[in-house]
Amino acid sequence: MTAFPHALDHVVLAAPSLDDAVALVEERTGVRAKPGGRHPTGTANALVAFTVGGERSRHYLELIGPDAASGVAQADVETFGIRHLTAPRVVAYALHPDDIDVHAAAAKAAGFDLGDVSPYSRTTPTGDLLEWRLTLPPSGQSPEIPFLIDWGSTPHPALQDLPLLELERFTIRHPDPEHVRTLLAAVGAEIVVEQDDEPGLELIVSGPRGHVAFR
Repeated sequence: MTAFPHALDHVVLAAPSLDDAVALVEERTGVRAKPGGRHPTGTANALVAFTVGGERSRHYLELIGPDAASGVAQADVETFGIRHLTAPRVVAYALHPDDIDVHAAAAKAAGFDLGDVSPYSRTTPTGDLLEWRLTLPPSGQSPEIPFLIDWGSTPHPALQDLPLLELERFTIRHPDPEHVRTLLAAVGAEIVVEQDDEPGLELIVSGPRGHVAFR
């Protein structure tokens, strides 16, 4: 069993089309993500919860793309750089620290500006409004830079009625691994960081169709 840091909240797979992302994950894993809801930012998502060592965890996979039901075009969606994507891609990850304000300030003091803590929301398919707070880096989302999230009184998505995949491994790849480890230390997280020529993320899961890697 691989131990994952408590601070890891979810991994984001973004796509030019949410339907295409859902189809890709289903084709490769045998698991179909459940519709999550719609965001005011012009996006919609679908979710898969993770188990770790066969046990339900507080980690999940978010598939996100333009809100097709509202007729939003890919070119109009800035979130996670979706307007520039040509295929589904693992683009970001969220950390759930014990105190989002304290850890955002600690990261800034260490030279990493994760952005202001701001309120966000989405409406579920049943019409419920879910609200949370998170940070978004002011200079845009580079894959090695996490965003921080605080669910407040909202029930954690990973503990809802969702399809399941086993989380095998999550890795950050970067030309300067020590730089990324310094950032992670500032926000109280320990995630595997490996040397690579380009910044990127790798997610390995297992399900009905075996082990699958997404980048």
